[in-house]
This record gives sequence, C-alpha cells and structure tokens, in this order.
Amino acid sequence: MSVPAPQPLSTPSPPPPALQAIEEAAPSGQPLSRAAWVLMAVVALVPAVTAVAQLGRIHPDEVYQVLEPAWHRVHGYGVLAWEWRDGLRNWAVPLVVSWLLRLANLLGLSHPQAYRALIALPQAALHGWMLLATYRFAARRAGVAGGLLAALLVGLYGPVLVFAGRTMSESFSAAFLVVGLEALDRQERLERSGLLGGLALGLSVVARYGSAVFVAAALVWLVLARRWRMLAFTCLGGLAVVLGLGALDWATWGSPFHSFFAYLRFNVLTDGVVQQFGASPAGFYVPVLFSALPVWFWLTVPSGLAEGLRRRAVSLPLFCAGVYLAAVSATPHKEERFLYPALVLLLLGAAPAVGGWLMHASRAVRIRWGGVTLALASTVASAAHYPPGDLRADQFRAIVASTRDERASGLLIVNEGLWGAGGFFFIGKNIPWLTCDWPQDWAFQRAIHDPAFNRAVSFEGRALPELQAAGFRVVGQVGRETMLARD
Repeated sequence: MSVPAPQPLSTPSPPPPALQAIEEAAPSGQPLSRAAWVLMAVVALVPAVTAVAQLGRIHPDEVYQVLEPAWHRVHGYGVLAWEWRDGLRNWAVPLVVSWLLRLANLLGLSHPQAYRALIALPQAALHGWMLLATYRFAARRAGVAGGLLAALLVGLYGPVLVFAGRTMSESFSAAFLVVGLEALDRQERLERSGLLGGLALGLSVVARYGSAVFVAAALVWLVLARRWRMLAFTCLGGLAVVLGLGALDWATWGSPFHSFFAYLRFNVLTDGVVQQFGASPAGFYVPVLFSALPVWFWLTVPSGLAEGLRRRAVSLPLFCAGVYLAAVSATPHKEERFLYPALVLLLLGAAPAVGGWLMHASRAVRIRWGGVTLALASTVASAAHYPPGDLRADQFRAIVASTRDERASGLLIVNEGLWGAGGFFFIGKNIPWLTCDWPQDWAFQRAIHDPAFNRAVSFEGRALPELQAAGFRVVGQVGRETMLARD
C-alpha cells in the first residue's frame, strides 16, 4: 500500500524534540538514532520477557514439538509426541534448543525458568531482526519516522506480543518471513538481497513446512514483477537451505527430506490430518480475521485497493498473505494459530501507509499524536480479540515450584491431560509424573498408592479431599493451582 500525498491540516509547527531526533536519523539502510535503537530493542524484548515470566503454553506444540524433544536429545529421556516417532518434523529447531540446554548445564543453570530464559535470548534477537526488517520495509515508503511507527505497530500488535516469545513453529517462521520478504523488496544490491531473502524464506519453511505456501507466492510475485536477477539469487539462497535440510533429515531420520515427505503425506496427499484432528468449514478464518486485525488496518484497505488497481500491482507481503489465506481456507483442518504468520504480513503491508500518513499528513501535534495513540492502542488491544486460550501459566509455575525440592520423587497433576502439562522440561529432573482428571482415574489411583509420588498439583482444587485423605497436605498456592506434598 502506498502513502497518499500529505495534505497539511493546519499551519506547520515544529515536531516534538523526540520526533525531531528520529526524523534526523539516517534513512533506511543506514543506522538509526540511538533513541530509536533503544525503543525498538525494548519492544523486541517484551514478548520474550513476558513468555519467560509467565511460563505456561499457548498450545501443546510449544512444549512437545520444541522444548521436550530438545530435552530428550540432551538428557536421554522425555515425552516424544507421535510426530517424533513417525518423522513428521525435522530436528533443526530442537537441535538449536538442545545446544542451548547444554550451554545451560555448563553455566550451572538448573532452574527451569533460568534455562527457559537462555533459550529466549536468540528468539528475542530473531524478533528484533524482524522488527528491524519491518522498519526498513516501511521507511522506504513512509520515511524514517513513518518506518519507526510502522515497526512499533507491528511490534506491539496483540498476537505478536502473545506469539513472538513462544517456542512455536509459527513464531519462528513469521519472523523469517518478514526478514526474507523485506530483503526481496529491496532495489539495491540485488545479489546480496536475493541470497538473504532466499536463506530467510528457506529457514521459514524449515521452521514450519506450512509456510512453503508463502515462499511459493513470493517466487510467483518475483516472476510477475520480472525481477529475474533477484529471483535467481533468491533460488540460490533457498537451495542452500534445501540442501542443509536434506542433510539434516538424512543424519537424523535416515533419508534425505524424510520429514518433509512425511508431512506432505499426512497433511496434503492423504486425509490423515482430518481423521486425527477433524475438519472445519471454509469460512472458519473469516471472523478471526475481522476480530484479530486492528481498526487501522481496515481503514487502509480502500486506499490500498485503489492504489493497487492504479498501479496494477500489490505489495509483496500482502500478495503472499492473500495467497496463503486462500490456501489455508481451502485446507480442511484449520486452527487459529495457523493464521499468525499471515496476520503479521498483513500488518507489514499496511503499516507503512498508516505510519506515513500520521507522520506527514499533519504537523498539528494534537492530531498527529492523537492518531498515533489511537493506532497503538487498537494494535495492543487486538490481543483481546485473539485469545490464546488458557495459558495454564500458574500450573507451570506450580510444577516448577513443586519439583525444586530434592525430596520430590514423583508428581501427580490433577485436572490436566498429558499434552497440556509442561513435560520433563519444566519438571527439570527424571522422576515419574502422571496427569488425570478425576479421583477414579487409573493414574490418580496409581499415584496415591505409590509412595514415590510425593508431590501433587491440583487445578482449581480438583480432588483435594481425596488427595488429603491419601496423606497429602497443602504446602502452597499459585494462582488457581494448589501445591501438595506428603512425607
């Protein structure tokens, strides 16, 4: 979306000192001012700090597709989900996390929250890189101040605050997509930009195979734009990632691209995913889009469509997001989290128009900063319309607290299933643990009759009388979770 020619609404007035310092910074491709760097760094750290402080999970995949396989890789024990038995996942991200866990062991970090914080550092750096790419993309269209505001609109977007600090494949993939598409948008140093774009887009697919749709759309966009040199070097950069993925699968699964082909068979070539997880109607994502996208995004749609028709072109992020939305809407199995990368790209495509208009349409301080405040407020508030569900954050913190005692030899978690719990990663030691819903469940009866199970966590007081009758006593409370112990 392009920025309309600014029309002053009042007599120009000098910008505030903070804005003046930003506007005097170097343009896109050159260093930002120190104040802008600090601001972007703070915004980039918010999701990671929130995730580490909260713990919990927004989806079981956060634990059982990244953290738990990495823990198993390092310690030789852990819960491996069915994908890791059937080979539907590649080991790239869990391997990186496993190296960080080994580093944590060398540093003496034994508390789950401590080594979870160590894992968050490179992800926070990746998120910062994404925001910097957002700034560069927007600054080419809206100037330095408009680019910085666009980066803030993306960085403070509700779903980004929820997802960006989480160890989800969508979180990693979305960041690489933004970096890659920004590189392909450049008009200078085509060889270097193409290689970077290809590498980043390739890594987005390694992190999440479903993002291959975005990459295919980006390549089609380059063909339609007749950017042949950029296309060639993009393919070259992507080829390096493809070869690396083939070698990784060969080393870990026994054959090149084993995980990718297994993914295709389960999700595309057969109805395995529908049989296991069900199907949803084609319009499943429509209400999610209308509720999750901030108000200012919809205000840019008319002008963006008009500009696209006039120029007979659409911006790269919006094109990729549109193709992806069509693809996932046609796919039978649907989940809200699948939309996250598309939501980020939609904001990346629209934010420059808003940033440019607010920074240049008027020098009237009240109008400008009133608009900025409303835009940022609607951006942050969008988290309320994109709920991650029950984070079970208090449960995870209760599990961590219950198992820190050296005398803890077994753990029972009441009113939670296996895939909702935190796994050995958050227990932090090789002790037996079970989950159950009701006192009559087999797991509950097994635990209360086995003296090794001397720690318990109960969600919302479920089965407290039965636990106390079995010798457990209440030792603490974490939010909705009750911690119990017995000698």
